[in-house]
Amino acid sequence: MKMVKQVVLLSAMLMAGVLSAQHSKMNNMIKVGANLGLAVPADNLAAAAGVDVAYQNLITPGFGLGVATGYTHYFGQDNSGYRNNDVGVIPVAALVRIYPKQTGFYFGTDIGYGFLVGNDKVASNVTVDRPDGGFYLKPEIGYHNRDWNFFVQYQKVFVGDKGDLPNQNYNVGNIGVGFSYNIPLGK
Repeated sequence: MKMVKQVVLLSAMLMAGVLSAQHSKMNNMIKVGANLGLAVPADNLAAAAGVDVAYQNLITPGFGLGVATGYTHYFGQDNSGYRNNDVGVIPVAALVRIYPKQTGFYFGTDIGYGFLVGNDKVASNVTVDRPDGGFYLKPEIGYHNRDWNFFVQYQKVFVGDKGDLPNQNYNVGNIGVGFSYNIPLGK
């Protein structure tokens, strides 16, 4: 229930930003995208696929701030006799982007908290509890134009040693590729 309240709060903050947007010159935008990745290290997970939604305001033509969320599904894999469960990540993060030129190379990061959702156990054949979440980091580097962003990313939820099993560290992270479409806001 606590997570539902937090997701509702994030949604309200995102909508407040959307409703207060006044310019259609691409100063305010919603970014909607998708990503695919390979888990690193691949102790308990194999791959990831996700969707992203973010609100961004260009403070200057080359610097953007905003909020980001989405959902990434990590696919569990068998390892060292464990049948690892899938896990999902719902981030609540600040978005920072730097655009050196109007079109071309860009870089940035999402930083915040990643909620882990899904089965409460790390693996279907053990009784160790899955962590609830942790510090979330998603740096990315890529190419952008007015409408699209194409990027390489590293996504990680830092959970410490929670969920570790003998001969297996619990990990929720991936290296992947993605894209997003920019939807301008305003009149």
